[in-house]
Order: sequence, then C-alpha cells, then structure tokens
Amino acid sequence: MYIRQTKTSNSSTGESYLTYRLVASVRVGKQVRQCTRLNLGRHFSLPKTDWPVLCTRLEALLSGQQDLVTATVSPSIESLAQRYYTQLVARKPETTDLDNDTTSVMSNAADYQEVDVLSLELVQPRSVGVEHTGLDALTKLGLPEILEEVGLNGIQRSCALAAIVGRMAAPGSELSTWHWLRERSALGELLEVDFEGVALSQLYRASDLLVRHRDVIEQRLFGRITELFSLPTTVTLYDLTNTYFEGEVSGNRRAKLGHSKEKRTDCPLVTLGLVLDGSGFIRRSRVFDGNVSEGVTLEGMLTGLNAPTEAVVIMDRGIATETNIAWLVAHHYRYLVVNREHSRKFDDAQPVVTTTTASEEVIRMQRVLSDDGKEVRLYCQSEKRMEKENAISARFMKRFEEGLAKLAEGLTKPRCEKRLDTLSERIGRLKEQCHGIGQHYTVTLTPDSSSKKAAALTWEKNPISGSMVTHPGIYCLRSNETTWDEATLWKTYTMLTDLEAVFRSLKSELGLRPIFHHTQERTEGHLFITVLAYQAVQVLRKQLKECNQNISWSRLRDILSVQHRVTATFKQRDGRTLHIRKATVAEPELRSIYSTLRISATPGGVKKLTM
Repeated sequence: MYIRQTKTSNSSTGESYLTYRLVASVRVGKQVRQCTRLNLGRHFSLPKTDWPVLCTRLEALLSGQQDLVTATVSPSIESLAQRYYTQLVARKPETTDLDNDTTSVMSNAADYQEVDVLSLELVQPRSVGVEHTGLDALTKLGLPEILEEVGLNGIQRSCALAAIVGRMAAPGSELSTWHWLRERSALGELLEVDFEGVALSQLYRASDLLVRHRDVIEQRLFGRITELFSLPTTVTLYDLTNTYFEGEVSGNRRAKLGHSKEKRTDCPLVTLGLVLDGSGFIRRSRVFDGNVSEGVTLEGMLTGLNAPTEAVVIMDRGIATETNIAWLVAHHYRYLVVNREHSRKFDDAQPVVTTTTASEEVIRMQRVLSDDGKEVRLYCQSEKRMEKENAISARFMKRFEEGLAKLAEGLTKPRCEKRLDTLSERIGRLKEQCHGIGQHYTVTLTPDSSSKKAAALTWEKNPISGSMVTHPGIYCLRSNETTWDEATLWKTYTMLTDLEAVFRSLKSELGLRPIFHHTQERTEGHLFITVLAYQAVQVLRKQLKECNQNISWSRLRDILSVQHRVTATFKQRDGRTLHIRKATVAEPELRSIYSTLRISATPGGVKKLTM
C-alpha cells in the first residue's frame, strides 16, 4: 500500500492542482492491478517522508494488529491512520472480489467465516441512535431538499444537517459540535461525509447560510409540517424569551443589557420571539434586541404569516397591550390574552363553572360579557395558585410586621434612631423589600413635642380589595371570541403553557443558552439552528405521542444514545483479517421507538472488509 500523487485540473476553470490517493497492488489472475483504496483529496498535507510510516501503520490496523507498539509513530500520523482505517471499513465499496482483497456490504444471506475468537477486537465506537432518528426527522421534513433549493451545495447541506443533529444530540456551541462530529459521532457515516476532514469554518459558513435563507426555510418547513400532521392553522401562539452571552460582544448591536429571565443581568442579552401553532410547531422566529419591550414586537412578527382571518392569537400579559389588541382587531384576528389589569374579581354569588386539569386540579370559572357585547372576560380561580399566593402573602406580611415591630421597639431605647425622616426612609425600604405588601397597611408615626422625632409607631392592616391578598389564585382572560363557553376559553388558553414548555426545551435540552459568538450573524445562526433542532424533536415526539408514547426529549435522547456503531475485527484461518462494522443491537425500549417511527433498527447497515 502506498500514496500516489497525481496532477489534475479543474474542468470548469482549468486550474491545475495535485491530488493524493491511497493505492494498493492487487493480483487478479496473472496480472497485478493498482487499485485506489481511498481518495485523500487535494489538501493532504503530510510530508512525503512520512508517507511510508502512515502506510505501514494503516496496513497494521487492517491486518488486525491493533496492539502493535507505535512508539515511533507520531500522534498526528496515528490520528490519520485511525481516520483512514475507519473510512476504509465504513465506506461504500468501490471494488469487490479482487482476489484476496474484498470490500462489500453484507446482505441478509448467511455468511459463515472461520475465525479466531480470541483475536476479536472492538474498535471505533461511535454514537448513532440520536443521529439516526434526528436525520430521519429532518428528511421527513424535507429539509435536505429545501436546502438544495435555496442554493446550498452538497458539503454545505451536510454541514447544516450535522449542526442541527448535533444540537439535538450534544447541545453546545458550533465548536463543541465540530469536536463531537469528529470524535464521538457516526453521523458522518450516515451522511457519507468525512467530518474529520471538514474545517470548523465550514460549520460556521453553514450557519450563516441558514440565517440568510431563514424566511424561506421556515415557510417551507411549516408547510411540510402541516401536510405531515394535517394541522389546523386556527391557533397562533406568540411569546418571547431571552438568552445571555458569555464574554464581550462588542460586534453585536442586538446584544443589550436588560431583564434576564435567567437572572443573568450581568451579561448582555438577545431576545428570541417565536410564533407557534396550537401543536407546538414553530411557524416563525426572529431575534430582537436584548432590552426590547415585549409589547412592541407583535405586529412585526405576525405580518406576512398569511394566517387566516379566523386565527386565534394567544399571548401572555407582557405582550397583551391595548395597542396590540387594537391592532389584532383592526386586522381581523381573534385573540385570547391574559388581562393586564391588576384588579381581581370573583363573585361567588354569580354562576360558577368548574373544570379539572390533567393533574386533577379544580379550576373555578366565571364568564362575564362586556356591556357592548364585543369582548368576554373569564375569571379563573385555581386551587394550587391560591395556596401558593396565600403562602407568599403570609410570608411577606410576617416579614413586614416583624420589621415594623423592630422599629417600634427601637423607639423605647435611648440610643436608637428616632428622627421622623430617617424612620420614614426605613419604612419605605421595608415596603420595597416586601414586594408591595405594604400597600395593605396603614403605618402611622406619632411625633413627639419637638415634631422632629417619633414618639410611637403603629400600624393597621387594611387589605385592598381586588388584590392578591383578598382574591388569591385568580387570573383573568379576555377575548373577542364571545361565542365560546368557559371550558373552551380556558382549554384554548392552556396552549400557552405548551409554549412555555417549548422555551424550556430550547434552553435546557437544545442548548439555546449561553451564546459564545461575538457577531450578530453568528448569534442568529446559533439560535436558528436550535429552532430547527426543536422542529425535528417535535416531529419525533408527535409521532411517538400519536402512539401513546409521551416522552420528553431528554429522556428520549438517553434511550437513543446507548446505540453505537462498532468495528469488530477477527483473524481468519487463512491469515486474512475480517473487519465488520455495524450498529449494536437495539435494546427493547429503543427497538419499540424505532418501530413506532418506522425506521431501521440497524442504522448504517453492515459493512465488511477482508484484508
């Protein structure tokens, strides 16, 4: 076996360049033929003096000498030898039945070989379960065809698919995905790409291209999703979340300090807005500034969606401003939102309808129609929410009263501060620390004869009607869908909790946060890859849910990740070495998932190489 250098040229440009091939001499009958075993490409950079060392080490691996002492072989040569050995075993066959040199894909027919069992070696384990299912989901979505339509070439499509599947399997930055592809994953075998020869810049380039064609990709994907699952388009959910950066991001004008939902106010943020349908699939995504106000993003996100006029838009109270509601009405949308009014109402003398959630929680509801008949309000009282809010109120009331008692006790001590202005400041800070509970108390400071110091401090509890103290566990929904009854309004609103689950999945299961990129384009690429990964995850989970297998992605990933592709090598009686590469046997739970998804339980098939 040796390396041949060949001069060739590009047929379209006429440019001349050198290419390198791994060649073996094979006897066929009475003739000796030179057979190209592997194309090493034009960027093969190993010095020519090291070529014999590489070929010798590669022949040792192919002959089954896995434990051969390699003290004289440098780490770079050993890495190349292992890489090319894997490719030789896993690649599609170019030649078959060349005397003693056979490469083939094994069929279902029995193939008996006489081997030395003690010579068994298991090498090159690479994960394949998540990769297999993730690639299948993206294929069902038609993403490879969509990427080809928007102009991505073969390697760019492979890198884009690899980035998305990598986010599903091993969430992290593009750099961590690159290492995962090279060192731990068999995705390259499924895509027939040698990711050890793919530069990190190509993954970044794929990310840039995805962002450049985001609108077309999202539109085509959602159209395909609608066809696959026959989804109704009558419900649209909209919400925002933000994610933080690690490090300085001076090159990203969207990175701004703002209110962080992860309490990382010390880091710059960007905000991700999502429009989803009622089944939890993403229709559209967009990145906003980190300090954007929730209420000003709705119009820009819904414009151009071509949602039917009867679509119901569901939003939480942060986005449900009067301006946004007026815009929805003007554009003939129906809406169901959380009311932004602070006053709570629930009249036990009025009719009450009850419903029970999946967790057996009782919800009491009152439906009130507006005077003009154009809007309905649904007042809901939750038992669990009531218990929680009562506990919160009790905790802060206790803290507030203990603080007042401490100040009052200090007035009886000679050296304690008694000035009215200072005590007023302390009472103000105490109210701030107790998160608004002070509004339910009347606090009185009685001055002494000098009118500058306090002689006494008293307080009286006067709960404000319509607040969390007097009406715990109550929230209000408002809608212009006046024909719906209480149960329909409430059930439709609960879809918003599914949206919150989407954000949790994006952040915790699919690596949305943190972001390490410095530029705006790369940041948007990172977020968009996560959005595409979520679409694939949702396809898998919906297929399983239709067969009563309701599994979270983190749990599903654990089940899938146990399957690997491994190369088994044996010494045969005739002195040749047999290499067989195949996936480990799917365990019962994994086999059940494969059966439900209707995909093969042996990803990558079985490859055989005899040397």
